[in-house]
Amino acid sequence: MRALPGLEGLGRTVTTPEFEGVTFHEVVCKSALNRLPESSAMPFSWTVNPYRGCTHACTYCFARSSHEYLEFDAGGDFDSQIVVKTNLVSVLRKELRRASWRAEPVALGTNTDPYQRAEGRYRLMPGVIGALAGAGSPISILTKGTLLRQDLPLLATAATTVPVQLAVSLALSDPELQASLEPGAPKPAARLELIRSIADAGFDCHVMVAPVVPYLTDDTASLRTLFAALAEAGAATASVMALNLTGRYRDWFLGWLAENHPMLVRRYRQLYGSTGRVSAEYRTHLRRRVEPMLEEFGLTRLEDPYASPPRSPRVSRVRGSVAEDLQESLF
Repeated sequence: MRALPGLEGLGRTVTTPEFEGVTFHEVVCKSALNRLPESSAMPFSWTVNPYRGCTHACTYCFARSSHEYLEFDAGGDFDSQIVVKTNLVSVLRKELRRASWRAEPVALGTNTDPYQRAEGRYRLMPGVIGALAGAGSPISILTKGTLLRQDLPLLATAATTVPVQLAVSLALSDPELQASLEPGAPKPAARLELIRSIADAGFDCHVMVAPVVPYLTDDTASLRTLFAALAEAGAATASVMALNLTGRYRDWFLGWLAENHPMLVRRYRQLYGSTGRVSAEYRTHLRRRVEPMLEEFGLTRLEDPYASPPRSPRVSRVRGSVAEDLQESLF
């Protein structure tokens, strides 16, 4: 594996029986904080990514393309070849002590999930949370991973000194379809319990209903079932995003579609055209159906979860934390 920007090199490669089919590449990083381009529309400028690759194995994940920079492929390697920045916490603490650091907001979950299964082995997040809170930096986390639950006491403590935003990604409630689309991710029922735990801990839990997959998860009955479950679990706010296919992950997703739902391939090519962005007509049609449902179930719809920084009380409403340029699909 050739060196990555910000990585000094490979420490060791690890396989273990409890992670069958997964290889961990333990690396030493030179930097922990990643600065977003100034052109970014995000309300934060910095991210931290403990892992590269993700065992959630979501067919639609936009981060797949980034794995090619590691000389891995964007398909099966992304799901099984996981890069772990083993010295991340110590490097982060060093960077946060710099006189130039201005306690800016830092987002996690913008590329790959910080609470994927690897976190159960490496436990990097407690150190990350402690370092950021100790430096006075607001924290934003987006995850599908139920491992976040074990850090809720630490996050609640952090929230007494800095704004903490917690968001869960959940876009479908059908367990069979979810197992096909997101084979390594926690089941919908498990993520609903995570939402409940977050709310019970005193946080306003935001839900990213993303991506809504055309012709598979966008029918009214499915969306109503999902929104009802989110409300019952205690979600406070929601954002809805349609699937975009703008990167190399498009090929991986369309391959999955051809294998599992071949009758939809032609409709997808018409819907997405050459740009890979879902049509404006589709977004408008979906928005008109979604808005009344969100209102019916008492879920506040965030018009633009990227628009402003978090509030300063102990627990603040989430403003989202996705670093890919997906906001064109946001309602």
